[in-house]
Amino acid sequence: MTAVLITGCGSGIGLETALAFARRGDRVHACVRNPATAEELLRRARAEDLTLDVPQLDVTDDTSVTAAVTAVQDRNGPVDVLVNNAGVDRTGPVETMPLDQARTLMETNYWGALRMSRAVLPGMRARGSGVIVNVSSLAGRTFAVPHGGFYAASKAALGALSEALYAEVQPFGIRVVCLEPGSFASAIQRKSAACTAGQPSGTGPYDADHAWLSRFLTRVAEGAADCAEAAEAIVAAVDDPDTPLHTAVGKDAEAALRFLAGVPYEQWLPSFLDQAQSLAGPRPVPPPAGH
Repeated sequence: MTAVLITGCGSGIGLETALAFARRGDRVHACVRNPATAEELLRRARAEDLTLDVPQLDVTDDTSVTAAVTAVQDRNGPVDVLVNNAGVDRTGPVETMPLDQARTLMETNYWGALRMSRAVLPGMRARGSGVIVNVSSLAGRTFAVPHGGFYAASKAALGALSEALYAEVQPFGIRVVCLEPGSFASAIQRKSAACTAGQPSGTGPYDADHAWLSRFLTRVAEGAADCAEAAEAIVAAVDDPDTPLHTAVGKDAEAALRFLAGVPYEQWLPSFLDQAQSLAGPRPVPPPAGH
């Protein structure tokens, strides 16, 4: 029986991934930052007569990570599979986005995955096997969109970390996979659109542009794929030792990577803006200089 530890299981991809592994009979530790968010996961597990453990774990807190991983390993032995899924999204202009929000992105999306990996690696090395799946994003593999620079940076950093870790732990029999999903109907999509929509409008140099992006993100989220598809990709990556380190997930992600091969940013940006305007209307004209 495989011991699987997954972060960010309160909704979306994490929730579906926990259920997918539990259906196989694996020993699943589906971690959530806030226990109150586990209600839907537990309800669906009961409906399918699935068994899983739901530890409280905050990937941004060293003490929380150490305590949760230690408790899991004391109870069930070393973790066989770690899925670093916990993530947040915030949008905002490079010049004016509050730095605490930018730091939250890095703290969760990058440092959180690093904390978790460090916590489970000693046990994996001692056993000579293990799989770490870092759930990144297409945003970390392609070009950054307006107001999406900080999120893209956090995911690009996770991709670079995955590459170094892949090379370092391979001699110990440990695999690393960095999955890069496109648009999936997860809570991170809805929360990102909600946070963007909640920004003040019409008072700052970027506010109208930011509100325009909010409309675009909302429309994209409406057509996003089912998170169960991403969960299936995660399970498949764990099972298949030939899964490439960087693996796009979703038809839109695969198509985007094919389209962008060899395309410079300056050529890509107009096509992105055309697509965004087709969904969100004309991009606002910046206010006059000095305003």
